[in-house]
Amino acid sequence: MYIRYVGIIIRKDSPDVLSVGQELADWYRMRAIKADLDQIDPDMDILTILGGDGTLLHVAAQAAQYGIPVVGINLGNLGFLTEVVAGEMYQALEEILNNGITIEERMMLRAELLDEHGASVGPSLFALNEVVIVKGSTEPVMRLGCWADREYITTYKADGLIISTPTGSTAYNLSAGGPIAHAELCTLLVTPICPFMLESRPVLLSPRTRVTAQLAPPSTNVKIMVDGRLGWTMRANNFLSIEAANKPLRLISSPHKGYFDILRNKLNWGGRDSGHPLPDAIMA
Repeated sequence: MYIRYVGIIIRKDSPDVLSVGQELADWYRMRAIKADLDQIDPDMDILTILGGDGTLLHVAAQAAQYGIPVVGINLGNLGFLTEVVAGEMYQALEEILNNGITIEERMMLRAELLDEHGASVGPSLFALNEVVIVKGSTEPVMRLGCWADREYITTYKADGLIISTPTGSTAYNLSAGGPIAHAELCTLLVTPICPFMLESRPVLLSPRTRVTAQLAPPSTNVKIMVDGRLGWTMRANNFLSIEAANKPLRLISSPHKGYFDILRNKLNWGGRDSGHPLPDAIMA
């Protein structure tokens, strides 16, 4: 992969991260690579994200639209998506410049709010993790009709509903009791939040499925959150349509860290053991 032009996206309102970004821009320029801070240009070869997962989520839709590979440097807290830690930054970037690169295609969601006539209420929004329909803290349990394409699924009675990607399966979906789906899968996960009936379990759907949801009386106004940001207020005559986006996010991953390594180290999933490699004879 020939790299001649990069973008550096920094976490907002952080002088320390800005300083790291300026140093990184100089590092790129010393290697005859053009570098711009806080800009996304279709001609860029990669985007370097300095911050946490929230910083990456903020630019994921635009990066996916332009097909620009993204590498995340974790200068935040958890850093599940921004998997390269600060101390490994220059080593990891040297490997990328020397073609030591693995690009994963991460499925994204396209959400659209429709009125009762099927007309769009504003532009579509895109999510790397999830789209969440959630009630206010003091409002009663909502009732939410849900369809997979034209097939009726059920009417959920719950505090909300999460439609997530495999990438987002380890985010809000996991906290709500949903399953972990390997990031390289293509599937839509539908998970109710605190369902009234215990048999309302999460479901996994084909990536070709269009999920549609509508508020059922007496529910009225609820919020639709797209990757943690307010997308719309949903009313009783609205329909929320969610499907796989046409373009995935191209995420540069570390060749030294497997998916389950990250689960164990970031989420303490399965305990923090060192792993048990299979014997070569078994892998032959």
